[in-house]
Amino acid sequence: MSTVPRPEYPRPQFRRKDWTNLNGEWRFAFDDEDRGRREGWQNVFGGSLRDGSSAFDRTITVPFCYQSRLSGIGETSFHDVVWYARTFDYAVSNDERLLLHFGAVDYRAEVWVNGVHVASHEGGHTPFSADVTHALGGPENVLVVRAEDPSRDVTIPRGKQYWREESEGIFYTRTTGIWQSVWLEPVNRTRINRLRLTPNVDAACVDVEVEIESAEPGTSLRVVVELDGETVLDDAFAVRSALLERRLPLVRRGEAPDESRLSAWTGLALWSPEEPNLYDLRLELLDGAGKILDAAHSYFGMRKVETRDGKVFLNGNPYYQRLVLDQGYFPEGVLTAPTDDDLRRDIELAREMGFNGARKHQKVEDPRWLFWADTLGFLVWGEMANAYQYSPEYVGRMTAEWQEAVMRDYNHPSIVAWVPMNESWGVPNLESDPAQVEHLLALYHLTRSLDGTRPVVSNDGWEHAVTDLCAIHDYRDAKALAKAYSTPESAVAAEPANRSIYVPGHGYGGEPILVTEFGGSPSPGKRGVGLQHRRRRRGVPDPVRGHDRSPPRLRARPGLLLHATHRRRAGGKRPPHLRPETQSRPRPRTRRHGARETKSVTQRPRP
Repeated sequence: MSTVPRPEYPRPQFRRKDWTNLNGEWRFAFDDEDRGRREGWQNVFGGSLRDGSSAFDRTITVPFCYQSRLSGIGETSFHDVVWYARTFDYAVSNDERLLLHFGAVDYRAEVWVNGVHVASHEGGHTPFSADVTHALGGPENVLVVRAEDPSRDVTIPRGKQYWREESEGIFYTRTTGIWQSVWLEPVNRTRINRLRLTPNVDAACVDVEVEIESAEPGTSLRVVVELDGETVLDDAFAVRSALLERRLPLVRRGEAPDESRLSAWTGLALWSPEEPNLYDLRLELLDGAGKILDAAHSYFGMRKVETRDGKVFLNGNPYYQRLVLDQGYFPEGVLTAPTDDDLRRDIELAREMGFNGARKHQKVEDPRWLFWADTLGFLVWGEMANAYQYSPEYVGRMTAEWQEAVMRDYNHPSIVAWVPMNESWGVPNLESDPAQVEHLLALYHLTRSLDGTRPVVSNDGWEHAVTDLCAIHDYRDAKALAKAYSTPESAVAAEPANRSIYVPGHGYGGEPILVTEFGGSPSPGKRGVGLQHRRRRRGVPDPVRGHDRSPPRLRARPGLLLHATHRRRAGGKRPPHLRPETQSRPRPRTRRHGARETKSVTQRPRP
């Protein structure tokens, strides 16, 4: 068993065979006076790290933030600037290049290798990479990271990370610095840079976009698609530009089915929570002599999401989503799951409780969680971590990071909706400030321009502008909900939390109406308390004005799509029935391809 924390390959949608995991023990330092750059901490030598003579006076376990227990530090005080350092051995040969990857660093990051600046990135939830070949001094190299995370800046997209030192109410412990895996990847100078996969169920094909770096004449791309180990397609294409676009058919036209009942032969294996069929994809970049320059593995699911007639459709059929509101905090790791099995077990527990998906709330989740959602069959609403105050700087930060999030997660079949905004966080004056309304519209149209295949929620909760789903949050009691949501007309007139469902100048256009937050019901024998009541009682400020949530007691009734509430407080303990088990149970899966049907309890191999 590996002693390296989070040893699994971090990017399941684009996997390479050769890589080096840099998780584990790093040297670490707080820089409360922000003097590290002036004093040249980025130029530290490996010997100084080993003998303790450098400014890096602590150790930390990556990828866990210093606020978490699993980091080995577990301190929740404000430290807005932190530094990391470690050594790695590597020597490049021939046309090889070395890529350095970070899954996520909150919030701003600067990176040096052997004192050479190799990368800068802003955005606490999205990945970045750098070609560090030019900075290598080999065989030993020193990697240094500076992370800056302004604890009190509420114009930074931060989600539920609190701007006070102690967690309270609905706000949780902050995450500063590295919180997802770091790894090295040797690649050829000519390589595959990016992959975008768009399923087209109606045409029984998948549209593939492949971005290629430094392609030379004679270069070709081999594409192999498999389903349950059987080859569906094996083809090669000449590479004539940096972007290759192809439509890959998944049904062989003119081929006789091997099933006597023609009505049983569909040809296409669709993805759904009930049957999460996944096609495996292998890409090989070849030179003119047929030598493999680069190889990458991925997968995709064939499914179609659409809204019409006031309903959500999955693969052409009306589909009722039973979603849990999952905020993705872990008592030991804060934003970072202790193990890959914890991510998987969260989904299995939700399924066992009767949910078929989750709205991942105020967090752009680890890609490994999305892998398990794809594999196990779990619907996901992808949501951005919001800020709390509007400003031009906020607009730039929000739009830049949201674009990166959508592009990172575009290929995951489990994601069936995008939610850039929640409850007017960051845009509290939509009724009076036209600029904030324009920002809401811009986020909607920006998201649709990046991905026209999924519905986009304008502002989950209330105060929608243009939206594909009318998502409403209402924490009133069951009697009030029954009255408010008896008809579409009464629903859009509900004004939960004293907020209009649509901003001035916009109104209901027949889109599906969904109650996406409700509840907070008490445990048996305990008095129910609404979230806002708890805020007032503890003196916690409410980031959204007019938030009035009374003690709710509610049972879901047919005809409404309801999200139940699932909140896990960082630093708290899960009750025994919600703790991950050491052994998780595989679930039966049925796959159909042509007339063949197989059932198995074996899980999809971990990438």
